[in-house]
Amino acid sequence: MSASDIINSGDLELYVFGILNEDETKQLADLSKKDAAIQDEILSIEKSILQLSSSFAPNISLEVYEKTKVKIGIKEGTVITMKPKSSLSQYLGWAASIALLIGIGYQYNQKTAIGNKIVTVEKEKQKLNEAVAASESKMKETKEILNIIRDTKTTTVTLGGQAVAPTSYAKIYWNKETQAVYVDAAGLPEPPEGMVYQVWSLKLSPTLTPTSIGLLDGFKADENKIFAVSSTGNAEAFGITLEPAGGSASPTMEQLYTLGKV
Repeated sequence: MSASDIINSGDLELYVFGILNEDETKQLADLSKKDAAIQDEILSIEKSILQLSSSFAPNISLEVYEKTKVKIGIKEGTVITMKPKSSLSQYLGWAASIALLIGIGYQYNQKTAIGNKIVTVEKEKQKLNEAVAASESKMKETKEILNIIRDTKTTTVTLGGQAVAPTSYAKIYWNKETQAVYVDAAGLPEPPEGMVYQVWSLKLSPTLTPTSIGLLDGFKADENKIFAVSSTGNAEAFGITLEPAGGSASPTMEQLYTLGKV
């Protein structure tokens, strides 16, 4: 065979990898010493393998590389004779191990991805359950309010705006039988930061006696602006004042927003 035939046969690649049998390896080693083209091709194959492996291996300096060559006895231009293997079993074993590791890695990633999806679904389910519970609670509250408003035993008290806020208004729904009291505060402006509306039950005689029956907390968040407050006893009037957060022991009359008699 000519040098060109040997180069094109693919035997040189097998020679570099050490897969040829002992006789074939010796024959190509001898030919490489005599034929420069074969030797150059072997060096080219080895160089390609080194370049490929360098993409996976850590970088080493030229100084370390040269010292390593001296230690293992490699001279410039030397063709390294690979030790032949008697069979492909060792390579097949390595290939099987790599395939197994890849398979395990793939299964691990799949399991992790599925686990993450399950966690996401559980979180979404929890959010949905919370939203449904909140909606049901809101519907129940709305139904109770409507029952109070529509009850023939419910007294409606209209509260008109006062000097500090003439355009303000509110309504009190008071069921004297159940003593349930609701405030419709849709006609009140949004309270300033750090302030809260406070509802007062008033006795007008023999002297003006105010009793706090609740704060309209969460005014900004409540879309309907309808609030349940405490029972009132025998009120003769109702008023709403603007007070510091947390409420006051007695009404600030300068901040009286609405007032109405029963």
